[in-house]
Amino acid sequence: MNKFKPSTKIFQTLVAASRNPIKSSSSLTEEQYNSVANEKLDAVVIGAGVVGIAIARELAMKYRREVIVLESASTFGTGTSSRNSEVIHAGIYYPPNSLKAHLCVRGRQLLYKYCKQHDIPHKQIGKLIVATGSSEIPKLNTLMARGFENGVEGLKLMEGCEAMRMEPELQCVKALLSPASGIVDTHSLMLSLMGEAESYGTTFSYNTTAIGGHCDKDRIQLHVSESKAIKNHDGRSLLQPDVVLIPRLLVNSSGLGALALSKRFSGLDAGVIPTPYFARGCYFTLSNSKTPFEHLIYPIPEDGGLGVHVTLDLNGQVKFGPDVEWTDGIDDFSSFLNKFDYSVRGERAKQFYPEIRKYYPGLKDGSLEPGYTGIRPKVSGPKEVPSDFIIQGEDVHGIPGLVNLFGIESPGLTSSLAIAEHVAARLKKD
Repeated sequence: MNKFKPSTKIFQTLVAASRNPIKSSSSLTEEQYNSVANEKLDAVVIGAGVVGIAIARELAMKYRREVIVLESASTFGTGTSSRNSEVIHAGIYYPPNSLKAHLCVRGRQLLYKYCKQHDIPHKQIGKLIVATGSSEIPKLNTLMARGFENGVEGLKLMEGCEAMRMEPELQCVKALLSPASGIVDTHSLMLSLMGEAESYGTTFSYNTTAIGGHCDKDRIQLHVSESKAIKNHDGRSLLQPDVVLIPRLLVNSSGLGALALSKRFSGLDAGVIPTPYFARGCYFTLSNSKTPFEHLIYPIPEDGGLGVHVTLDLNGQVKFGPDVEWTDGIDDFSSFLNKFDYSVRGERAKQFYPEIRKYYPGLKDGSLEPGYTGIRPKVSGPKEVPSDFIIQGEDVHGIPGLVNLFGIESPGLTSSLAIAEHVAARLKKD
């Protein structure tokens, strides 16, 4: 059997001659299975976002696994990992004893340590969560109590006048200071993690899409296709995989496509697969050269997100966002290939101005410019209680060697190294 090769080389060495279409890529007959090239592997991670890369590094470096990372795009980190606020969260917002709370606090500590050791650009600039009206003060008090219970260090409630002395452009009646919050260069972080993973033998295979599979008690069969073969797929016509991979360990860390992919795994109980939701979030940048704030400024959280907040990047550029725009109608293959609408519609700025002026009344008309858009992969919908991270192992779905990651939105970046620890330890235990 030929050794698994990255990118399109796999299809030159492993693809069988037969390309007859089949009813479902997750239900190969024995004859069809035998007609498709297959390869036994040690460990496969689907998705080369920051979480997938961190998991591959953990498995390769600490557990000496031979890891292949499959990525449908032509390079790493093109989805949620490159379209977020790049904030290092402290761990304030999440219910005590939740995965988000635990992995955010642990992840933040690991991330700051890693950035210092590997010279990753970052800055611990702190955050102010602000109440702009008296009705919001009880919510601020709740966040303070929750943060303490989660083990967040250094939290301080302050009167509005004290916060406004720190930030003269700010307007609020009370604020919660989180000195542990910060910002990080996500691209540099991913490059560093990738370099370490590769130095321990990890292979990254780009333009390679997992389209389904079959799970039973003895093995996992992962059906894989070249990304270009499905870019124009309508989601209804028949499709056959180019190759079947048979890994001992499989981590579904495909972010925006994770739930759609899991639905295409025959043998996986549909009852353990939550409903996917997607929330677009636009960012606008400040056109003025002067930076009005030195800290991150966050309003009280809103439905589906943390509110239109102020983020500073490492060059001092001010960003406002994201907002929340629920979207649906995304077919499986579009989610696999990250074919989402990432346009920033300029008219949405009209909704940003009044929200921002609640805490930054000095914002001038015409000073917001379109920035970029991100998509949040959610497992809870509008008006529902925000869901925790879902990290499914054998104890939930009964499939040895398989871990599914669902709803890895914020604080996924902050939590990435802790998620990697958690997933690797679970696989070792299973």
